[in-house]
Amino acid sequence: MRKTIKMPRILKINWIKDLSISVVFNNGESRIIDFRKVLNKINLVEYSPARILYDSKEFEKVELENNTLSWNNVEQYITMRNKDKMKVPYQIGADVLLKHSRPEKSELALKIGRLIKESRMSLGLTQQELAIMSGTSRSYISRIENDMSDVELGTLRKIIEIGLGKNLEISIK
Repeated sequence: MRKTIKMPRILKINWIKDLSISVVFNNGESRIIDFRKVLNKINLVEYSPARILYDSKEFEKVELENNTLSWNNVEQYITMRNKDKMKVPYQIGADVLLKHSRPEKSELALKIGRLIKESRMSLGLTQQELAIMSGTSRSYISRIENDMSDVELGTLRKIIEIGLGKNLEISIK
């Protein structure tokens, strides 16, 4: 049986600041890419047209194209079989960008972990007791409380409603 290879793709640009970008990958994770590090890592030669990306004004012209980041403002050309030159956007593969990124902590995730911990402690429960009552593991409860893991909605519901005996309410504002 052939194994399906899951290629990372970028679905959305959240924000751009200086030479850093926050993006959402297809695994649902928001990650920050520090392009000073990326551009240094790929070792751009002095005469590379992509060196203009060190200028934050030029860098901000980034677009999402073919599920990766793309800069049409970089003067980059490829030679076709018939020897004609064609301008192409400068792109770095999403797999490389994922490798050189770090997770972005969301305010919501920080609040959920803190709320679970505060509720657990106010009920006098240990992480182990909450885990047993909600059908998860102590290490998973710890990772959620310490903002080291995302939590699926079904699991969150079990932790809140079964483990903590509270009601889960979700709103979109």
